Amino acid sequence: MLYRNVSKRQLAWQLLKDTVNSCMEYRILGLAAEAAFFTLLSLPPLLLGLIGLLGYVDEWTSTTTVASIERNILSAAHTMLSERGVNDFAKPLLSDVTTGARPDVISLGFAIALWSGSRAVNVFIDTITVMYGLDGQRGIVKTRMLAFLLYVVALLLGAVVLPLLVVGPDRVVELIPWGTEVISVLYWPLVIVLSVAFLTTLYHVSVPVRSPWIEDMPGALVALAMWVFGSFLLRIYLTSTVEGPTIYGSLAAPIAVLLWIGVSAFAVLVGAAVN
Repeated sequence: MLYRNVSKRQLAWQLLKDTVNSCMEYRILGLAAEAAFFTLLSLPPLLLGLIGLLGYVDEWTSTTTVASIERNILSAAHTMLSERGVNDFAKPLLSDVTTGARPDVISLGFAIALWSGSRAVNVFIDTITVMYGLDGQRGIVKTRMLAFLLYVVALLLGAVVLPLLVVGPDRVVELIPWGTEVISVLYWPLVIVLSVAFLTTLYHVSVPVRSPWIEDMPGALVALAMWVFGSFLLRIYLTSTVEGPTIYGSLAAPIAVLLWIGVSAFAVLVGAAVN
């Protein structure tokens, strides 16, 4: 629909109505859940592969850091495995991986992470393409290759943006005290610009017939705003239901991560609907 010759109020209402209709028509909640599942599936093997790399760069890393990582992983493993399972399987495997003695496990971990992670990105690409009315114009092989490439780019960008989002400007100032004034001014603008640029690029390259890059930015802004708001609401919900004694038991942490990834996926797909 072309939004022409209408007042701003009518424009906002029509845009909201059309976005909701698109979300319902293309089952965005189900697709977001699918993307969240494959994203969560990619995290353990990816973590295993990254930890394995420490065995090859141990001269650049602190031994206390590696030991701390091992302790945290084994502590988490105790919530899922028996004492015998941790001692006979998890602890020897983790020891071999961190000492660089199991390149096969490291390679397999990265392979599984790349497959499941790119599968999640493939869901985003397919859904965005359908939202733009361009379904069926790109082959399966090209779509899969594009998903793989975007997943690798997302990992590289996420390695920069996500730590900044988690630690906040105060922690960065502690690490770089000489840049206090610059960081305090540029921190959040830089995080927002990088996030919007990635989302806009995701929308732009996902479709086989592309419009100007700037025209995909409104959806990126909506997606980022929804992600921030959704993460805030999710934090309130998890604080009241998951923290402390809970019926979820050892599954509380994976469920919390899955919900957060689902909120993120939903925000991205709603942004595509807006565009």
